[in-house]
Amino acid sequence: MLVRVENEERFRIPVHNLEGIVCFGYQGASPALMNLCAERGVALSFHNEYGKFLARVSGPVCGNVLLRRTQYRYADDDGKRLEISRNFVIGKIANSRTTLMRALRDHRENVDWCKLEKAAELLALALTKAQESTFMDELRGIEGDAAKIYFSAFDEMILEQKADFTFEGRNRRPPLDNMNALLSFLYVMLTYDTQSAIESVGLDPAVGFMHTDRPGRAGLALDLMEEIRPYLADRMALTLVNRRQVSPQDFYQKESGGVLIKDEARKEILAAWQKKKQEEIVHPYLDEKIPIGLIPYTQALLMARYLRGDLDGYPPFLYR
Repeated sequence: MLVRVENEERFRIPVHNLEGIVCFGYQGASPALMNLCAERGVALSFHNEYGKFLARVSGPVCGNVLLRRTQYRYADDDGKRLEISRNFVIGKIANSRTTLMRALRDHRENVDWCKLEKAAELLALALTKAQESTFMDELRGIEGDAAKIYFSAFDEMILEQKADFTFEGRNRRPPLDNMNALLSFLYVMLTYDTQSAIESVGLDPAVGFMHTDRPGRAGLALDLMEEIRPYLADRMALTLVNRRQVSPQDFYQKESGGVLIKDEARKEILAAWQKKKQEEIVHPYLDEKIPIGLIPYTQALLMARYLRGDLDGYPPFLYR
């Protein structure tokens, strides 16, 4: 792969060294590069300057057609959809609560511990409600309320550069402040990795269980990443800010009010993201050591095993 800027060569790398290529803004790619990526299984996607997904290049559909047919049947079965979606929500709420509890444990003297403890208690109640939910609208309501509780305490976990990264709630399309811009960017990266993982195990990323079908939306990728976001994306954003790996100078505001990350800072964040993915953890369900970057793939694989009948249920990712 060769990168040129105004006909000047800037970068060259063998394609086998690449996991994926993500283009922001309106850079182009030659048909020859698209073909090479499709042949070698290198994911190539295009996003606008805000990180909104535009398109991707992929080769022939692979995987077991019987597995995908089972996925479609389960997605149309109200009971199965609820069972699977309940585990997504349980994973998301539990991991959100663990993130708050870790902040309490590690930084109790620097945070409003009463606010964090109250939020953690409310999330524990929401977790019980999610486990007992009996229909989808009820489950979605519990998930939405839990997200509001979690993000209401999120600002307490920002320990450095507080004035420039104040968080007053989640906003997007476009993000209106520095922290929301950073979160949105990391969520795009996680969605991209999760979608690639889903495709690699032979599932259809567009057919989800909790997120309803919508043209152009990767519903299953959005489902699976819900439980991973607090551990991987949210903690990554807090680390980048608290360790001053990003600064307010790395962002700029457009006339429309939307906040964007500058190109050079985006490269640094991507580098930190890739480095984080190389760290290893013991997977809580498999009890095996894996790189953090393989969590989306592992969860997609567990979903495929469940759909094939090898598991009695889908086990969400629950970090300790």
